[in-house]
Amino acid sequence: MALAHNLGFPRFGSDRELRARHWQVQKDAGIELLPVGDFAWCDQPFAQCWEQLFDEVTEAMALGHAVKPVVIGPLTYLWQASKGNADLDELERLLPLYDLGLNRLAALGAEWVQIDEPILAQELPQDWKNAFERVYNILQRAPLKKLIASYFGGLEGNLGLAVNLPVDGLHIDLVQAPDQYQTVLDRIPAYKVLSLGLVDGRNASPCDQENTLALLRDAHDRLGDRLWVATACPLLHSPVEQAVHKCQEVALLAKGVNDAAARELRATA
Repeated sequence: MALAHNLGFPRFGSDRELRARHWQVQKDAGIELLPVGDFAWCDQPFAQCWEQLFDEVTEAMALGHAVKPVVIGPLTYLWQASKGNADLDELERLLPLYDLGLNRLAALGAEWVQIDEPILAQELPQDWKNAFERVYNILQRAPLKKLIASYFGGLEGNLGLAVNLPVDGLHIDLVQAPDQYQTVLDRIPAYKVLSLGLVDGRNASPCDQENTLALLRDAHDRLGDRLWVATACPLLHSPVEQAVHKCQEVALLAKGVNDAAARELRATA
């Protein structure tokens, strides 16, 4: 069965009641795995972000939600903080913090974590590509599943790197880069989840349901339960009403492909 999830919802600051309402409206819209901690990591001190994330995960789970904590990837964090001029030696300071944070999320009961690495959609120097392999060989030790999320473009020259990182899943943007679909599908390892970003998070217009469902049926034939459906990018800057509509689109697509698969199964039984 394809799973409906969301990469991020409009920000709600420190208002705890509003945060709870935003989680509930996503769940009511049909999102099965809620993003938690989907705030701007580069806009406040790094350690504070982790503590806020732990608090929100605890709150959401206490409300009975299935959650997917969201963290900025260490390489994207460095790249954004330094505008691409970071000293990669800074990773030696960051990686122990990430390791501790991921282990604590696992201890809180999180099964999945979404690690945002949108710089995979950019042309990267070779030393940064090499750093991706080293970083995720270290972070894979934490005992929870990891979904790398790339968006705002296609993987291009980073496609081979991204599909082979030692993680449990990969999210790709098929709104900005639909042509990468077949290559990623062909090259994704057989144990990994593939999350397809098919709903445009930056445009109010709905997707083409008929053509999108045809693509999803093809993907489901290949992936089965390893298929996830999502918005192409986080919805952090969308109006709340539009973000809810986007979540409903995602859920309808997942339901559509699951219903089609169930009908095929009954027909062959």
